[in-house]
Formats: sequence, C-alpha cells, structure tokens
Amino acid sequence: MFILAELEIPIIAAPMAGGASTPALVASVAEGGGLGFLAAGYKTPELLAQQIRAVRSHSAHPFGVNVFVPQAPASDLAGVERYRRELELRAAAAGIDLPPTRITDDDGFDEKIALLCELRVAVVSFTFGLPPTHVVAALQVAGSIVVATVTSVAEARQAEALGVDALCVQGPEAGGHRGTFVTENEPETIPLPELVAAIHAECGLPLVAAGGIHAGEQIVALLAAGATAVQLGTAFLRTDESGANAAHKDALAAARFDRTVITRAFSGRAARGLLNAFIAEHDAGAPRAYPQVHHLTAPLRADAARRADPDGLALWAGTGFRAAQCGPAAAVVTTLWRERRLL
Repeated sequence: MFILAELEIPIIAAPMAGGASTPALVASVAEGGGLGFLAAGYKTPELLAQQIRAVRSHSAHPFGVNVFVPQAPASDLAGVERYRRELELRAAAAGIDLPPTRITDDDGFDEKIALLCELRVAVVSFTFGLPPTHVVAALQVAGSIVVATVTSVAEARQAEALGVDALCVQGPEAGGHRGTFVTENEPETIPLPELVAAIHAECGLPLVAAGGIHAGEQIVALLAAGATAVQLGTAFLRTDESGANAAHKDALAAARFDRTVITRAFSGRAARGLLNAFIAEHDAGAPRAYPQVHHLTAPLRADAARRADPDGLALWAGTGFRAAQCGPAAAVVTTLWRERRLL
C-alpha cells in the first residue's frame, strides 16, 4: 500500500474542483516527486473515470482523488430565492436564465465511491464532512489510503474516531472552499502552523498541512510542527498544466487584484478568493446554502469565463497567491523542496 511518508518529496497538489486539477497537472506533480490529486467534485462518474485512466496512461506514480461529502438539505431556501431575485438583473443583462433551485444534490457520491473501489486509487480524500463508516472500510479494503479534510481539533477527533488513515489539516489561509463539516459554521481562524501543532498534540494520525503555503520556510515550519506532508493549490494554478481559466491565471498576477477575502457569494459556502466586482456587489446578500448557491451562480460564472471577465469569476486563491509561478508543475515541486533544503 502507498504510504504518505514514503513520498520522494512531501508536497501534494491540492484537488481543485472546477477544472484546475487536470490529469496533466497530476502527472507532472508526480514526476516532480510529489503527489498529484484529481478533484471529483462537480464531475460525472464517467468523466472522473476518464481522468483517472488519463493519469495512468501518462504516469505510473500513485495519485489521489478528492470527493465531496453530500450535504444536508438546505435550511434557508427562502434566502436562496431572495438571492435569485438579486442576481436576476445581472442574468437578464447577459441573456442568461438562472436554473431552478436544487433541494438536494449528492454529486453522484455512491457511484464515485464504487468507481474508486473498482479502480483502486492510491489515496482518496474527503471534503465537507466525513463519509459513512462503510465507505471508509470499502476503500481501505480496495487498498486506498483514506484522508479526511479537517479545519479544527474537534473535527480531527471525529475523523480519527471514524478510522481514516490520515488528516488533511486545512488552515484559514487556504484558497477556495473551507472544508468545514457544517456549511453554516464560520470557519476556524487559528493560523495553520498553530492548528497543525494543536491537532498533532491530540491525534496520532499522519497530517497533511494545507493553506496559503508558498515558500520553503513554511514547509520547514509545518513539518517541524508535526505535518507529514504539505498540500498546495494556488501555487499550481498558473502552471502550464493547470486547467484554470486564463483570466483566473492572469488575475493572480494583476496589480488591481491585491487581496483575498472570505465570501459566500459564489457558492453559499465560505471560500477564499481574490476580491472582485461580483463579491463586492453580492457577498452581503448570499445565503449560507451550499451547493444551492453554487448551482444558481454557475451559468453566470460560465458566461464570465467565456468572456474572460475576471470580475465575474470565482477567483479562488490562498493568501500566498502572489508567489504563484508559471512553468511546469514539476518545477514548482522541485523548486519549493530545494528552497526548504537550503534553509
């Protein structure tokens, strides 16, 4: 069985749902000595299977797949409808019809788990909560390491009690969605190094530190705090193999996008991204309803992507976004590890 501690370089490319985590990115990170991850979120099981096979056709290295845990039915449907009315003027101006509200959405969870058991992926991680006990057991029988994403000591304790093999400790500096177990909860604000140390003191599982990591000195500090490996997402967004929209890549280096904020405007769940016009206009009105708001804003975001308009995109980014570099993803891995070894 693959073991995280046996990685040549303990750097993991975070799974980034929405298209950034391509099979080419996964393979390049692996070739650099790290661990690549596909994101199963928002994909059909059929597309996920294609991407898994694509990775294997280009690389013999192990890799991971991240799965979203299904969410409880939305408790604020009235808030979703209010937000719909707020967005209708923007949609009408673009000639877009907003979709009907989805009361529930399991993102094809059962089908994806069956697929992962069949294809025996080396690592399977979960975000937005914990999977059922039988899912963890089935994946472990299939030979997968099971990783739970946690954002607090309390969540870490729950995950360890479930029997997972490792924890991805996500700090508040992380770009994109926070992996809090409950959509309505405000994310923990303890800085990542402190959170890793606190969870390391409470839990005996291997820890993967994630959130705002962009420099060798951070890697040194996090490994010293108890992490087995570190996970980076934003650092790979501008790489050659990234599937991020070109406007998103350019915004990470543009002077006018000078800070990140936590917003629910695009999805109804707390997420960190570059402050743009959509957030400035709509953040205050967004309800705490995920994935209902995600689906509601999807056609608006797709239209912005077609027009290469960064002010309409969810420009997910961690606090270290200015350090994101162009070039091969493998070079990001080796450069960061070289920085760490020189300290």
